[in-house]
Amino acid sequence: TTDPAHRINVPAAKMSLQPGDMGEFQAWIEARNAVADDPEAKQSDGLVFPRRRLFGDYVASLLKPLLEEGAVCHRRARVIAVERHAGRWTILDDNGGVTEADIVAIATSHPPPAAPGRLAASLSDHPRFIADTTKPGALDVIRPHDRVLIIGNGLTAADVIASLAQRGHDGPITAISRRGLRSRGHAPVPQPLFGDFIPDAARSAGFLLASIRAAISAAQAQGISWHGVLDQVRAQGHDLWQALPVAERRRLVRHLRPYWDVHRFRIAPQVEAVLDAAIAAGRLNILAGSVADARIDGEFILCELQPRHQRQLLEERYDAVVVTTGPAHGGILETQPWLAALAANGHLSLDPTGLGLACTERSEAIGPSGTADPSLLISGPLARGTFGELMGLPQITEHAFFVASEIAGKLHATAANRQPV
Repeated sequence: TTDPAHRINVPAAKMSLQPGDMGEFQAWIEARNAVADDPEAKQSDGLVFPRRRLFGDYVASLLKPLLEEGAVCHRRARVIAVERHAGRWTILDDNGGVTEADIVAIATSHPPPAAPGRLAASLSDHPRFIADTTKPGALDVIRPHDRVLIIGNGLTAADVIASLAQRGHDGPITAISRRGLRSRGHAPVPQPLFGDFIPDAARSAGFLLASIRAAISAAQAQGISWHGVLDQVRAQGHDLWQALPVAERRRLVRHLRPYWDVHRFRIAPQVEAVLDAAIAAGRLNILAGSVADARIDGEFILCELQPRHQRQLLEERYDAVVVTTGPAHGGILETQPWLAALAANGHLSLDPTGLGLACTERSEAIGPSGTADPSLLISGPLARGTFGELMGLPQITEHAFFVASEIAGKLHATAANRQPV
């Protein structure tokens, strides 16, 4: 993103593409004085929360030499088909290109958000109904004084509110989500990891929740905030997830995921300050509930809101409605025709938790028959149904290294088998 209001949500010192060198991004910034034109990036405690586009520049700088020397070939095209023929994969793209491969890794990251079907049908013709904020210029249609309804209240909602503030928007904003939970901020000072959940790994979502609550109470008695406990849960997340039966994973996702998300996915201090100021000024109202119905009323959008634990509907009129419900991982197969075709041909299936694509603990894709395909791997957030915490660094980079090592092992084994005896 090139939006100057969008910042990385963790300090630069904890962002790196190298799991063995977590300070690499921070060092990269310092070596280039890369935040010289961004005085708000550095906090009083020395932590740096740069604009998100700077992290993109850092990633590009690491890939550049690999591209220049030909170790990596980047084809800028949209995949339209992935087919299996005679033991090999053929990838067709919209530029007419054909790529042949022995091994394919699906690393498409997040699918786009999915607006509730009824809303999408009712409001699709309104010029200020924004169903996907990731599209460039999506917020350009919102005027400075517009009354805005934001559906969802996580990191994407925070980004939208910060972006609107950056553009001078001063109209009222309502952010509605089922539980009315807002993304938390970072601790005032760094907190040590606290707790150890692996020796007595929970076999149920309820037991895990009780263990975390007990650890938070013990941490508070020692002057450590909940941040240190949740960071430890995140660090041990893979082992904790593996210990849970599938039924308990689904239960956790259904009941506890919203609470995990708002504590785990913390917002940058600069964005938190924007939200705090908007709430203090009475311009931002966070509401627990849902949108019961909506329709176009002239140039306005008339919404019926159902507040949580209340029977009475609220009827409100807005100038713009923005969907920020997050990636629709459960609908990943419908987002790209080639993914749907792979599923129809028996190569892919949804993970039973609804978090992405089914795969083994070696990241090999599992088809509807339950059989894994060693030549088709899932990398990144779409594999979190199997691996658990795979939504942010360093877990994503660690998983990328794992998948790369799996691929290297497969290629080594193939080469050894081809050698003459």
